[in-house]
Amino acid sequence: MKKQTIIYKDHPRFKLKADFYGVNIDRAPCVVYIHGGGLIWGSREDLSEAFIKLFMDNGFAIWSIDYRLAPESKLKDILEDVQDALGWLKTEGARQFSIDPKRIAVLGGSAGGFLALNTGLFAEKPRAIVSFYGYGDISTKWAAEPSAFYRQNDLIPRELALKLLSNEIISEGPIETRYLYYLYARQHGVWVQEITGLDPAFKQAELLQLCPIHQVNPDYPPTLFLHGTMDTDVPYEQSVFMRAALLKKDVPARLITIPDGEHVFDKNFNDPIVQEALGQVISFLENHL
Repeated sequence: MKKQTIIYKDHPRFKLKADFYGVNIDRAPCVVYIHGGGLIWGSREDLSEAFIKLFMDNGFAIWSIDYRLAPESKLKDILEDVQDALGWLKTEGARQFSIDPKRIAVLGGSAGGFLALNTGLFAEKPRAIVSFYGYGDISTKWAAEPSAFYRQNDLIPRELALKLLSNEIISEGPIETRYLYYLYARQHGVWVQEITGLDPAFKQAELLQLCPIHQVNPDYPPTLFLHGTMDTDVPYEQSVFMRAALLKKDVPARLITIPDGEHVFDKNFNDPIVQEALGQVISFLENHL
């Protein structure tokens, strides 16, 4: 699978990259992929070959992006990066690649799903959004308080967690080390504060501005949610509630429920239930792009 790596944002202190996978179609529709990782780890290369092949075989170009990672950078910076990535794709990307800038969808998983849901609030919106086990609200207990699930593991002390961070702005974070920082943050109930720089106890109004569920409007793009009922990282209800918020605004929104599905259920790519769900993702994109 031939890819082109582009620097879409060149800043004196950091460079942000994206990988483009083109298809042999004139003015092809394009899917922007946003990786997960709790906003703390991961990179554009987390997109699996199976997913790349799925989209390309169905006529979709792919644009997999990096963004600045927390806690060295905060959520407002990250959202700015996603906005800039979309802006680059619609302007420079449309000139360099054979894509239709009016037929762009955004897809993400987990934290990437959260960022994808935020793109529906941008001035320049995608035509459609797909959220795999994402979330629309980081102001509530599941995100802002210590996680009972993660506290079943050995507690990560703050002294160790701080050693895992960088003195520089980073946009590619290996799971081997960065995940431990996420684990620490979820265990101690400081994840929201670490990724936003806001203390939920004192900055609730500002925090709600960063939660798509509280900001949706009738202009929000059609959205497809996929979520497993046994997700121990992001509650299934996050997709239920976000879909309900969209429907209240008469925005087309659908939820595909994966019975007994865990977080990152799609790692079982060849499971018949997953394959059926992915087929519905393709149909959704074909209908809206």
